[in-house]
Amino acid sequence: MAKKNIDWANLSFSYQPTDKRYVSMYYADKGDWDEGKLTDDANIVMNECAAVLQYAQTVFEGLKAYDTEDGRTVLFRPDLNAERLANSARRLAMPAFPEDRFVEAVIETVKANADYVPPYGTGASLYVRPFEFGYSPVIGVAPAEDYMFRILTTPVGPYFKGGVKPIYIKVSDFDRAAPHGTGHIKAGLNYAMSLYAIEKAHEEGFSENMYLDSATRTKVEETGGANFLFVTKDDKLVTPKSDTILPSITRRSLMEVAEKYMGLEVVQREVHFEEIGDFKEVGLCGTAAVISPIGKINDHGKDIEIPSGMDEIGPVLKELRQTLVDIQECRIEGPEGWVVEVK
Repeated sequence: MAKKNIDWANLSFSYQPTDKRYVSMYYADKGDWDEGKLTDDANIVMNECAAVLQYAQTVFEGLKAYDTEDGRTVLFRPDLNAERLANSARRLAMPAFPEDRFVEAVIETVKANADYVPPYGTGASLYVRPFEFGYSPVIGVAPAEDYMFRILTTPVGPYFKGGVKPIYIKVSDFDRAAPHGTGHIKAGLNYAMSLYAIEKAHEEGFSENMYLDSATRTKVEETGGANFLFVTKDDKLVTPKSDTILPSITRRSLMEVAEKYMGLEVVQREVHFEEIGDFKEVGLCGTAAVISPIGKINDHGKDIEIPSGMDEIGPVLKELRQTLVDIQECRIEGPEGWVVEVK
């Protein structure tokens, strides 16, 4: 199939509709999901009192499809996205979309939009966004009875234009998540809560916020949408451990790559803010950028400069990022089951 006539080299990281999307409905009176189907219609019609509109009952995922050098289209660990969406749904009292069907639906949707998968070498990819929400109307505070599961796709450009450059972030005075709350799931409400804080940070000249734990405000948690990585002076990879941090698929993969491919010692533990200046490299990790290096952290007017600095990504995180990208794009062989071919 011929690729769409798109300026792949100049794609931004923004929504552009594709030809097909997947939809499946859960009806309480039937007690199960229907068989699902592809549709041309990008619009959703629902009642004004739908649970998603009234009480933000919605969860989502994000993953990418991309072409390899040998002409295949592949996905990276979609089974973990399926598992995380199911866990997120259950936490918001929603029926979980079956995990095996999730992977099948993602593959079906990507195949239907194969001509929107950017060509190999462009740095672009087809972003895949599965999501589920409360569809039926509710006025009292209660979960919906009926639900919609959908998958949309959109071609996106590389997260970094012109190379991976360190960013400048600030310590936020806002809380991202409460103990025993919903910080560990990928719910729309968590991201809505971060919007005001990130807009304020941007106005002040920062790229992101560093959120501390809401109970003691002494331990590092994450940003509005990415997990932290730290490299010690003796080249150990440290990631924060907390029940209110989203279990990032990228972070889990990077931890395994660091240990098995680079021979690094990997430690997952509580990271106290007072330690920040002791690390030689700091970064963020997530689906979009893989790793975003951090050059400086502003703590209420005082800058903490990371030794790797503002000029370029540090050597450990650079190698770690490139190794994972090479696995994702099949230039080197990854662990079994990590890369799933779209056939």
